Amino acid sequence: MSERIGIFGGSFNPVHLGHLVAAQDALEHMGLTRVVFLPAAQPPHKPARPLAPAAERLDLLRLAIADDPRFEVSDDEIARGGISYTVDTLRRFRARHPEAKLYFLVGGDSLLELHSWRDIHAVLELAEIVTVTRPGVALDRLNADTLRLPDPWPARLAANVVAGHRIDVSSTDIRNRVARGLSIRYLVPAAVERYIHANRMFAKQEN
Repeated sequence: MSERIGIFGGSFNPVHLGHLVAAQDALEHMGLTRVVFLPAAQPPHKPARPLAPAAERLDLLRLAIADDPRFEVSDDEIARGGISYTVDTLRRFRARHPEAKLYFLVGGDSLLELHSWRDIHAVLELAEIVTVTRPGVALDRLNADTLRLPDPWPARLAANVVAGHRIDVSSTDIRNRVARGLSIRYLVPAAVERYIHANRMFAKQEN
């Protein structure tokens, strides 16, 4: 049986419990062998967002998953540098894992933006898109009009929607809470919380 690899891209600025639970939900629902967390050097759709240094975001991810053998961290996009386009990343993963089945994990908001991704039809051929729903994102009407993609993609994308746990946590909220001197306990793994405070990450973040 070929390996089933989930690829979870994002800025992870910082990683939080919502990310980890979403990865677990996708892994269990889709029967994945493992999930690879893939922090972006620079997300193409959010170029103005200030990011914590790449080395720190990688450190946080490694701390967050250190005791879970189902999860891995890849520095593929960060090592490559520049804007991180999914199609380029998937081509590299396919070259390294020619026999594996690839699954690319996205949130509900990203699903509705797929039509604008670079070379989206190549992306859809390289990997199955798995959408993990989040609070506030309604995905009850997926069709050619809402997705702006032709058949057969709407039906195929709708078949891989995972009803994830409703954990309303965001990286933006965590950064703002740190800047305001509020606790982020229970929102991120304990090791991540310690690292953020020890390195004064996000301490000067404006609300």
